[in-house]
Amino acid sequence: MNRPTLYIGNKNYSSWSFRPWMALTGAGVDFEEILIPFDYPGGNPDIKAISPTGRVPLLQHGGLRIWESLAIIEYAAELYPDAGLLPADRADRALARSVSMEMLSSFRALRNACPMNIRRPRGKIALPEGIEADIGRIEAIWRDLLQKSGGPFLFGAFSGVDAMFAPVVNRFDVYDLVSQDDTLAYMKTMKAHPAWRKWEEAARAEPWIVAEVEV
Repeated sequence: MNRPTLYIGNKNYSSWSFRPWMALTGAGVDFEEILIPFDYPGGNPDIKAISPTGRVPLLQHGGLRIWESLAIIEYAAELYPDAGLLPADRADRALARSVSMEMLSSFRALRNACPMNIRRPRGKIALPEGIEADIGRIEAIWRDLLQKSGGPFLFGAFSGVDAMFAPVVNRFDVYDLVSQDDTLAYMKTMKAHPAWRKWEEAARAEPWIVAEVEV
């Protein structure tokens, strides 16, 4: 099988890149990583040269190009069915897809107010309207799934669903947004995962500083 290539952006900032990278890395998928930094005001032309949307992440597999985080994770789950990227049970897979899509399409207040930033010093900010509702809904999703599965990850073992929520873990942490014990315990589990630690180490070593925008 040809080894896929995952194109990503800056590890410190790119929440969309973080998701498929952590999913594939956490599942033990062998892939090549190519990082194209966001270092041009109008967007890096190297990204536009490989991605039809002009954005990353993008997975190249042979002549096939797959963009968008969740589409990449879904494709990898089909390509590597034993990697555990999706739950084995059909009902659990349906639920996994539901909460992953909700993460993909919702929580705009949280995204806008709290961009992912691995290097950000931990500290509170003034919370704009809507962000508390976003936080509460995410905590409810986590609590429900952890109670059903028994943890330590959302569906028991690490899966692509945990990777979909990985940037939220960073946001909750560095902006000091949550205090519930079960939420903090799940965040601790995520931050201890070897894939998270590898990404974080690389993010902290990056030289680039860009405006805090959702990327």
